[in-house]
Amino acid sequence: MNTPAPLTLDVRPELRAGGEPFPRIMQALASLAPGQALRLLATFEPIPLYGVLGRKGLAHHATRHGTEDWEIFFTPAGEAAAAPPPLPAAGSHAGEGAGWPEPMQSLDNRGLQPPEPMVRILSALEDLAPGAVLEAWNDREPLLLYPELEARGAVIEVSRKAEGVRLLIRRGVTP
Repeated sequence: MNTPAPLTLDVRPELRAGGEPFPRIMQALASLAPGQALRLLATFEPIPLYGVLGRKGLAHHATRHGTEDWEIFFTPAGEAAAAPPPLPAAGSHAGEGAGWPEPMQSLDNRGLQPPEPMVRILSALEDLAPGAVLEAWNDREPLLLYPELEARGAVIEVSRKAEGVRLLIRRGVTP
């Protein structure tokens, strides 16, 4: 039985234009033949993506070819891992952060390129007390951030507004 050639997905133009390629990456994964690898070309090393795809049974190997030129191979690593529990739907609270305390800190990540908004959010979240709330404003919805927040026990409330995407993130009660 022949192993199919890797499917190549180049998301560099989309990232440079400020886009969010996560939906295209997931669509490419869904189109893979059994045993087929995904070759991803990106402008940065997508470290959070490793956890997301690792839970789907994919191993990774990354190579940096230049300042903004990364090649990552995602290959099947045996049986697929069990799917993580689904995240609550964005906007699932009755109102923005209903019943939550006021944000202890606010970050304006608008104008920053990935992965900087996610790095700033995760760093700020570490400094908050359990149960405290962080407010962050982004240009786009940070899809790769959600699994990282879930792994930390945080809860997120997302609202899309004319001035950007507002995130309310409540740190998990247990660190």
